[in-house]
This record gives sequence, C-alpha cells and structure tokens, in this order.
Amino acid sequence: MAKILDLQAEPRTQSGTGAVKRMRKAGNIPAALYGRKVKPANIQVHGKTFSKLLEGSASDNILVSLKIAGIAEDQLALVQEVQHDYLRGGILHVDFHAVAADEEIHANVPVVIVGEAKGQKHGGLVEAIHHEIEVRCLPKDLPESIQIDVSNLEIDQGIHIREINFPEGVTCRLGGDVVIVMCEEPKVEAEPEPVAAAAPAAGATPAAGAPAAGAAAPAAGAKPAAGAAAAKPAAKK
Repeated sequence: MAKILDLQAEPRTQSGTGAVKRMRKAGNIPAALYGRKVKPANIQVHGKTFSKLLEGSASDNILVSLKIAGIAEDQLALVQEVQHDYLRGGILHVDFHAVAADEEIHANVPVVIVGEAKGQKHGGLVEAIHHEIEVRCLPKDLPESIQIDVSNLEIDQGIHIREINFPEGVTCRLGGDVVIVMCEEPKVEAEPEPVAAAAPAAGATPAAGAPAAGAAAPAAGAKPAAGAAAAKPAAKK
C-alpha cells in the first residue's frame, strides 16, 4: 500500500511573479491545496524536501499528510500535479488534492509484470496492453502498483481484469473482459526484394557517342589501334 508521508508546509500570503521568484530563490516551491471539502489555499513547501519525497516514491500516487503552519489539524492530500522546469531544472509548482480518510479516491496505478511467461521460451513476446489501471479505494488502501504474474501465459494468451487479484478494498473501473497483458508471437518483417536494373527496350538505338552494349570503354589516354583512321577536322568553308 502507498505510504502516507509527512510534509511540512507554510501559508503563502504574497502572490505575483516577483514574490514567486523570491520564494524559489529561497529554496521553496509554490503550491496550491484544493478539494471538495476544503477551502482552496496557496501554500509553499521546501524544495529539497519535496524533491527527495518524489525520488523515494515507487509510484506517481503520493499521499502526504500536510502539516501547515498555523493550522492545528493535518490535511491528508494526494500529489495531483507537479510542474517541472525542463530548461533550468527543478520544480515550478505543485498541486495537492485534499482528501478525507473515509472518502474513496480514484487513481491510476502502474502495472508491473512479474515472472517469465511459458510462451517466451518459444519466442513469444509479453506486452502490457494497459500500462496503468484506474482503481477506486480509500486512501489507506491505495496500492503503489498492480503486480501481474505472467508465468503461465502461452503464446496467444492474455490476462483479463477478472483474473487479477486486487488488494482488499481496491476495485477496478474497467470491465472484466478487458485484456491487460498479452503474450504474442514475434512479429517478423519481410525483407524487401532487390530491385532489378531496368533492361533497355528491344530495338532501342544507343545515344550518339555512347558505346555499344557490352563494349568496353577505352582507357583514358589510350592511343587508337593500328590501322584505325584518325578523325579529320571539319573542312573550313
């Protein structure tokens, strides 16, 4: 199950481009907290602390217990979106979705393939048709991943949603007949046939000055054979 991680936060009273730049320069990340049962709030979290939290998580679904300065009760929240600065590096902004401990949440959980399929020993390829599965559960029951054992898969066989043993308290929104993982025959691409050189049309006359078919071209600087008439210059009029 996903761990609930403690995260310190502070209210963000100033807004605007200048205030955000000063905040980032001080090592903090601007963030927003919102949810169905909470009042939206602008907050900030420590940059290095939050980055380590992301690096240490095995899943994109990160549950945190926000300890906001000045507020007595901690707020359970799901990290909804993280905006990265791909040019300069670092994190630009974080969105937290506030949830209640007794409220079901919806989340996309990654699929992890476990084992080696029987079909792979005969050249088959195991492929995940869905790399994520949308589940519904209480925050405390949220899994980090859904592991699927493919050891018994033969070629042209698949694993359906109905065949997956989901953790207790976790349900899937997909239909039972949906295929998640498949073992398929390897795809062999046909080699392109060599293109034959086009033969000259029957009866075609070679261009003026071109050597006859099959005749070797004279080497550069070679003298004409004995008895061969030298070309005479054209008579001047």
